[in-house]
Amino acid sequence: MKKSAIVFLCFLIVLLPSQVFAQQKVPILIYHSIDEFKGVGSKELYVTPENFEKQMIYLRDHGFTLLTFEQWEDRNKIKKPIFITFDDGYKNNLNAFAIFQKLKSEKFQPTGTVFVLSDFIGRSNRLSSSDLKMMVGSGMISIQSHTATHPDLTKITNFEIELKKSKEKIQQITGEQVIALAYPYGNTNRKVVEETKKYYRFGLTTTPELFSEKGLKDELYFLPRIYITYSTTLEEFAEIVEGK
Repeated sequence: MKKSAIVFLCFLIVLLPSQVFAQQKVPILIYHSIDEFKGVGSKELYVTPENFEKQMIYLRDHGFTLLTFEQWEDRNKIKKPIFITFDDGYKNNLNAFAIFQKLKSEKFQPTGTVFVLSDFIGRSNRLSSSDLKMMVGSGMISIQSHTATHPDLTKITNFEIELKKSKEKIQQITGEQVIALAYPYGNTNRKVVEETKKYYRFGLTTTPELFSEKGLKDELYFLPRIYITYSTTLEEFAEIVEGK
């Protein structure tokens, strides 16, 4: 009896950590503009640099590890993984990059993923090719695709331009692989997923929940993301990332 109890205890010690990590809920956050709101566009799609910095400090001080999609498999090896994403490739994302640089230390390595529209690169309010190269060269930012022109993918037929050509253009600029696609408006369906699988390993929606591995078919092409907005308080941010 004692021997079987010892064997069972050893089984728990070996198995439980991997079970806990495998079932953990992983926050994937979505931002757009990191800037002061100046009256143009949707206010809720802005987060002030001050609030963004407070949010990143919270993650640092509460033991989170920021990952990019190149590090997807690492999520099961750490206790508090989180993914920070930015959609549309606005020039003001450089404010987030500056905050990452400011907060970087030996113990805290901030990283994020910027999903750019390949045909919008270099516009007056968007990141330029040199911006993208600089951000990627820092090791802090991964540049991925948000399509070429931001169509609703459930309503188009020219997938090669929006998915394949955008991927190729971004890769040509950054010199790095593009493996993730953020669906414009978060919209997808079975046809969109099948087209996305031809070129990408991940597809991101705007379904507002934490990711947990359920073993569903193509679940990496239905990754959920939670909006962080202008009105999100630090207390609400903490509840989101802690899964409360």
